[in-house]
Amino acid sequence: MNAGRLYLGIDVGGTKLAAGVITDEGAVVASRRVTTPHGVAVRAEEVWQALVSLVHGLLADAGVGQADLVGVGVGCGGPLLWPVGLVSPLNLSAWRGFPLRDRVVEWLPGRPVRLHNDAVCFAVAEHWRGAARGSASALGIVVSTGVGGGLVLGGRVADGPTGNAGHVGHVIVEPDGPACGCGSHGCLEAVARGPAIARWAVEHGWPAGSRAVTAEAVAAAAREGQPVALAAFERAGRALGRAIASATNLLDLDVVVIGGGVAETGALLFEPMTAELDDRLTMDFASRLTVVPAALGRDAGLIGAAALLAAGDLYWSQG
Repeated sequence: MNAGRLYLGIDVGGTKLAAGVITDEGAVVASRRVTTPHGVAVRAEEVWQALVSLVHGLLADAGVGQADLVGVGVGCGGPLLWPVGLVSPLNLSAWRGFPLRDRVVEWLPGRPVRLHNDAVCFAVAEHWRGAARGSASALGIVVSTGVGGGLVLGGRVADGPTGNAGHVGHVIVEPDGPACGCGSHGCLEAVARGPAIARWAVEHGWPAGSRAVTAEAVAAAAREGQPVALAAFERAGRALGRAIASATNLLDLDVVVIGGGVAETGALLFEPMTAELDDRLTMDFASRLTVVPAALGRDAGLIGAAALLAAGDLYWSQG
């Protein structure tokens, strides 16, 4: 196959595993997704083998051989030990200190492998080819099964010493709020991630009936005017706005890009978020902030993972 220089992008999340063949211009040649193996009995190797099978199927479908790949970029939920690539995703309990980067290197030898937080990869993609393109100071936020974030400051990724900078999902938005999977309580993730929205709605009397207890089902009820469902998204959107305001005042941001499944509910989340920002961003420098939906859709994580290599060292600070 001749499509220029090709990269393998991998995106590991608590809900899905994704892989894509990406060009050096950020175009997606082919992509494939499967549900992440889950449950208390799932073992680390089961998740790994699901990822290996996914990539083999992708390459076969795309007519791309391993020899055609220039390198491999990987995004994975955090926290993680970076750049060595030991991962312990909060939403993937089977992997604790899992040597993901080393396993990919062993599996696909002879090619560079770069691994970062999946939300950092999202932010990178949107800065490289999406809604934050041209910004010097941007925050990307993924609101989905969890809430993650990645920072681009001065036009480059802000990694932090351990690669965990940008964890906006663990900004405290309700000091006396619910427990979070990180061990703290009141984090944005504990309030605004999809399962938390659904749980809050049920606890406050949302009559799910025959509907599945998911954020998508709560969103459908909210669009029908169901009061508890509307309140659940009001609470989540306000919490998101509170976290964004704090990050903006701290970091002097130009733009915040929001993606992920929960963000696809649109106005249900964005309207209360915007109202909170209007209340909180009172200083002149912060009032210039623009908050926009993601432009690259569900491929953002794959594009950003590939960009760790395809964009040279623009988004990578390690040797």
